Formats: sequence, structure tokens, C-alpha cells
Amino acid sequence: MAASLELELRQRYGVRLLFLTEEPAAGELRLSPQSQSPLNLEVQVQEEDAEFIVTDGDGVCVFKCSVNRDTECCRVEKQSFLIALTYSTVLLQFKSLNEFSTFCDVLKKCRSPKKEHSVFNQRTEDASATQYFQFYGCLSQQQNMMQDFVRTATYHRAILQNHVDFKDKVILLLNVGCGSGILSFFALQAGASKVYAVEASSVAMYAEILVKHNNLSDKIVVLTGRIEEISIPENVDIIISEPIGYMLFNERMLESYLHSKKWLKPKGMMFPTYSDVHLAPFTDEQLYMEHYTRANFWYQQCFYGVNLSSLRNAAVDEYFRQPIVDTFDIRILMARTVKYTVNFQEAKEEDLRRMEIPFVFHLMQSGLIHGLAFWFDVAFVGSMVTVWLSTAPTEPLTHWYQVRCLLQTPLFAKEGETLSGKVLLVANKRQSYDIHIVAVVDQTGFKSGNILDLKNPFFRYA
Repeated sequence: MAASLELELRQRYGVRLLFLTEEPAAGELRLSPQSQSPLNLEVQVQEEDAEFIVTDGDGVCVFKCSVNRDTECCRVEKQSFLIALTYSTVLLQFKSLNEFSTFCDVLKKCRSPKKEHSVFNQRTEDASATQYFQFYGCLSQQQNMMQDFVRTATYHRAILQNHVDFKDKVILLLNVGCGSGILSFFALQAGASKVYAVEASSVAMYAEILVKHNNLSDKIVVLTGRIEEISIPENVDIIISEPIGYMLFNERMLESYLHSKKWLKPKGMMFPTYSDVHLAPFTDEQLYMEHYTRANFWYQQCFYGVNLSSLRNAAVDEYFRQPIVDTFDIRILMARTVKYTVNFQEAKEEDLRRMEIPFVFHLMQSGLIHGLAFWFDVAFVGSMVTVWLSTAPTEPLTHWYQVRCLLQTPLFAKEGETLSGKVLLVANKRQSYDIHIVAVVDQTGFKSGNILDLKNPFFRYA
């Protein structure tokens, strides 16, 4: 039974492949064959779409695309099939009518109107996705990221200093990583032969304008859509992206970054290559009291004649669920950091849906532990040099700052004692995570914790 299903989902056909080109001056359309020799088409029906792979007699891939219910395609004459993609239009001519009929039956499986949503839609609420792409569709937000000198200069340095990895290579730029297209231009400066720049927000049209104005339309192809849903005509040598949110994981774009590996060649590279998340306990009485003070607004018993005090406890709970985005003096840290590494070359999308970070901190000073501080570093591992982008409090400030999560109740500990516990990150459909923290001073048994909403941080920086 399993073998029968596998055969049904993987079909092979003999075809000719022709590319349709428009000749504006002559006012006509022309068909150009990819090869005079017969080619083989393999159709792999997947959950979300059907993948078409055309190979020559030696098994070398000459064309590849994905077709889903939204792809523009149609039957032509008795045994040909036309597919209109963002970057080209192709015609598949089948060897026999029988094979074409079988092909059409298989294709129906991925074009049914009852088909499930894409991987992105399955993990994301519609309202969250709409807000997210509207936000990144603004040039002002693109400017904010581009003007982050540490961010932009580090990407530029990582690409240019590893120019041997980019020369004559095909590059894929993703989602927020494409944005205005700036990283696409960096890749070309390093010698890339072709760049596919994927952007799901409306800023894609601005990227297209920059590409045309810089006379690079023959080298940079801007594809509008989500990486989970678009098609690319070939596998790529390197994937570049900037899918990073607060505390590294917010916005859940890292999953899109990992999803894109379906287009990466077997020995392809990923920029960034891996990331280290650092965490450490901190003491900050002022910050802790600030949070309580914010809630005192709801302690008023006569606010324009209304008693608000019944909501104070709810306000305290809500404010303490907010991670704090700011920066701080490293002297508030009470122990050396614990590190959690994500290797983007090896990780799978499902690895990021639930992450548990155990910790044991050896305290280097006595005092009250008010919470845990987080920051991250990402590494670009090239053939010539490894370049680091750090958001540590000891490094120049970035637009990611650092993130601190308060405990509901501070813990007193002495120098030399140990604080143990875990941080559990659970993905939600609002493109973020619920942060569960449990901590205990091992020598006394004093215990505290908190559950925080990374989607709703408190921005404390000036």
C-alpha cells in the first residue's frame, strides 16, 4: 500500500521544455527550446504543492518549479501545459496523450480548493501576519534597520570578506532579509552571478525600483511572496537572510529561513550560519520597582469618580509578563552566561517550536536576583573568515538591544551558591513565543519563576 502511494505521488514523464519570450518590437511571442534532446519530468505531489523537476539524459536538473492552487497555468492543445511564473513562462510538451492525461490527474491533487494552507499560514494567525507585513512594508522601518550600522556593516563585511564563496554563485535572499534589497546588492558586489530576492511585504515593489534604477534587472530577480509559497527556477549556492527578532526568536522568521533550505544545494552555505543565545541572572532593584510603580495607576480609588483598584493585581500580572527591551551595565550580571546554540545548517523548522534551555549559574556576588538577561550573537562562517554580529551589552548597541525577563518574586542568594532551572520557549501563532522560567537557589530551596509574552515587550530604552 505504501509503495502504491509513493508511486502515485512521484510520477515521471517524457517532455520537451520550451521558454516563452515576448518580442515587443516584432509584436510576437517566441518559443525557445531548452534542449533538442528529450527531457524527463518528475512530479512530486506534496502537502502544499506539486514540485516539477525537469532533467536531461544525464540526470542534470535543467528546470525546477512548484505549482499550487494559485499558480497561473493551463492546458494548451491536446498534450501541452503552460506555466506562468514570476520570472518566466514555460511550455511542457508531453510525449504522449496518455502521459499527459495521467499528469493532469496528478496535478488536480495540489490544485483542489479544499487544500490546506501553507506552512506559514498553519503557524500564523491572519491578523498577526497582516500586521507584520504592513509594518515591514514601510520604508521608514527599512531605514531603521539599514541605519543600524552594526547590523548592516557586519552583513556587508561578512559577504565581501568571503567573496570567494559568492563569485559566480546563485544566491537566495529571504523575507525580511530582502526588504529593500540591500543584501542583494552586497552579494553582487562580492561577485554573485544571480540573486533571487524574496520579499512577502509590499516593500518588494521598492526593491524592484532600486534594482531597475541600478541597472541590475538581469542579475537580481525580485519575487513577491512568502518563501513557503513561491517557486524558484533553480537550487541556490548560498542563502542570505536577516530573519532576526528580539531575543533572536521573536517574529518566528527563523523558521522561514530554515524552510528555505529546500532550495539549497547539498553543500550550500547559509549566512548567518549559526547563533548563540546567552543568558545570565541580574540584579536591578530600580527596574523591579519601576514595574510595580507602573501598576500603581490602577490603585487609584477616585479616577474621575471611578474606583480602579480592583484592576491593580491584573495590571501587575500583565506588566510582569512583558519582557523588557533595553540595555544595561554588565555589572548587574551576577554570574557567567549560559549559552544555547542554534545551527542553521542542521536545524529543522520543528526544532524551533519548543526549545528548552537548562541552566546552572554559579553566583559571583551576593544579592537579590530579579530576573534573567538575554542577548545573542550570530556567526557568518565563510571559506575565508568567520564574521560575528553581537548584541552583547559589552558591544556597540544595535536595534535589537538586549532583553530582560523579571521573576515574579526576587530570589536572595549568596556568592558561591548556585541558581538552577530552565527557560522554556513555546512558539505561538502570533509569530512569537511564550517564555516559561523556573529558577531555584539550590542551597536554600528558594524558588521563583514567571511566564512572559515575547510578542508584547516593554520598550524601556530612551
